[in-house]
Parts: sequence; structure tokens; C-alpha cells
Amino acid sequence: MKLKKCFLTGLALALVACGCSTLPRAGKLESRQGDEIVAAGQFFHTGTRVVLWLDPGGYDAYRVERRFAPIEKSDWKTSSAEVESLTSPNRYGLRQKVLTAEQIEKVRGGGWDLPLLQSVVDQFVLHFDVCGVSRTCFLVLQDDRDLSVHFMLDLDGTIYQTLDLKERAWHATTSNDRSIGVEIANIGAYPAAGKNPFAQWYQTNATGHVFITVPKRFGDSGIRTTNFVGHPARNEPVRGSIQGEDLVQYDYTPEQYAALTKLTAALCKVFPKLKCQYPVDADGRLIPHKLPDAALKNYSGVLGHYHIQTNKNDPGPALDWERVIGGAQRILGLESAAQFSRGRSLLSPRAQDQLRR
Repeated sequence: MKLKKCFLTGLALALVACGCSTLPRAGKLESRQGDEIVAAGQFFHTGTRVVLWLDPGGYDAYRVERRFAPIEKSDWKTSSAEVESLTSPNRYGLRQKVLTAEQIEKVRGGGWDLPLLQSVVDQFVLHFDVCGVSRTCFLVLQDDRDLSVHFMLDLDGTIYQTLDLKERAWHATTSNDRSIGVEIANIGAYPAAGKNPFAQWYQTNATGHVFITVPKRFGDSGIRTTNFVGHPARNEPVRGSIQGEDLVQYDYTPEQYAALTKLTAALCKVFPKLKCQYPVDADGRLIPHKLPDAALKNYSGVLGHYHIQTNKNDPGPALDWERVIGGAQRILGLESAAQFSRGRSLLSPRAQDQLRR
């Protein structure tokens, strides 16, 4: 009996010792690499710098108060009284229209699992913020307009995530329930024959290269890279037609292109229904206007705000779609970087016929 008792005691001690070597110690800090995005509470690497709403200096769209108002006036009661456009303390909602009644009850408190989220997300919508820098973009969304977006991409390539991707951000009307959105810092596109604010934002140095200058009235730009000087990827303004209107816009920075390419690849990897492609016609050319309703309903992939709404022109004529999507495809290791973006239409024959009318 004594021998048996000693054996059991030894076995218990061995199990405890084994457990201690395989289980994390209580209170152990698990550090992140700083490139993670969050989907349904899980972390996924992107290979580029990401600042979460959880991080110091992040932008938290879950908060109900105004981020940049004086703190004594930032609470919801004061904010709703002072800012007429703020109608709800929440700037986001539930992806309700793509869920069954049973699924809604399951996730209404936030209890999404990744497979369910993967089953409903199939669009990634690109915007320019018309604010110039991400800090001002968040101010406008959170403090002024009662809107939200999952990501903001600053001039230096820093990505800010403001909400878990399970949330329905308010950024693209009819596509909100099925999409993820990003606001890219850029002052925007303007009628080619009209006025624009380019002189306030872009200057030319002694060597003839254009660089970005944030107007002094914006104060602290919030750009994280110390002494960062941004340059458009193309030195001259880009001219093109969106929604049938002749527009001009300065290009995005190389840092933004690099970060957006990696973010796109990561999202297409995490969400199998999100195809790494952009809307093209039967000849493989970018569609520069809103998709017909039927085509938009059936479209899965990356697209611009102007593909969703006729009154929008973002991300503008300057965005180099092939640079982003082709680069993302190469990251994903697709057989041909041109598989989706050249040579064949992403639209059904019926939708193509609608476009020709």
C-alpha cells in the first residue's frame, strides 16, 4: 500500500511538472510584432506596420465620446447636443443583413467566430479620406459625422485599425454588411477645370520633385514616422475620368502603396470569398464608374467607393490598381499576376450587356 501511494504521488508530481512546461505561466506577457490585424478576436500578420485601437496612439471607434473635443465636453450627452450630425453613440453596427435570425442572436453581443465572419465578407472598399492625414480623418468620422471605417492608411504607410473586422463599419452604404473599408490619406480628386487645394498640400523642391506639406492649420499631423516627408508616387498630377467626369488628383505615396498591397494580400488570405481582383470590363480595363446593381450584388473582390455609389469618385483616377492588386497576387503566390486583372471580365455576360447600354 505504501509503495502504491508513493507511485501515485510521484505520478501526480510528474504530471504537474509536465503541465508547467507546456502551459503558459500566469501573467506572462505575450508581445506582438506590430503588423497584426484583428478579425473575430484573432490576430493575423500583414507584414506591414499596423496600429490597433488597442495600442497607444491608436484610434478607437468603440468609444462614444469625441476623440478631439476638450475632455470636459467630449462625453456623449454634450457631444450630441453640440454636434447636430451625431445621432448615435455608436459609429458602427451589426452585419445584420447577411445573417439569419439564428445567427443574429448568436453574434448580437459580439460573439462572432472566424468561420462565420469569413462566410459573409467578400468585398474590400478603397476610399480616399479628403482629409490629407489619418488623424484628421478620424476626427471627421468620430467627432463630426457619426461614421466609421475599419482601417485608415496614413501618408507614411502606417495602417490604423479602429474596429474588429467583425463589426459593420459605416463607410459604403449598401456594401457595409459584406465589406471591409480603408480610408487612404489623400486630399482627393477634383474637376480638371475647377478649383482644388493642391497648392496648400503639394510643393516642388529644388530638384523639381513634388513633396507633401501638411498645412499648419492642422497642427500635429499625427504621422508616426519622425520627420517624414511624403512624395506622390508620380510627380505630376494624374488625370482621368470617374463617373464620366474629368478629374485630376495627386498620386498616393510609395509607402501607402506598399502597405495597401500587403494589407490587401492579408485580407484576401484571411477571407477566402474576398477575391484578389478589381472590377474590369470585357477588355480587361478598369471600370471607372458605379457597377450596375446586379453586378455589384454578385461582385466579390477589391473595389472603389465609386463602384458602389454614383455620387462618389474615390479612390480617384490616381490609384494604380494594377500596382496594388498585382502586388497582392504576387504575395499570395498566384500563378499569374494578370489572372484576374487582365484579359477577361470579372462581370457576368448579363452585367457586361448592362454596361454597354
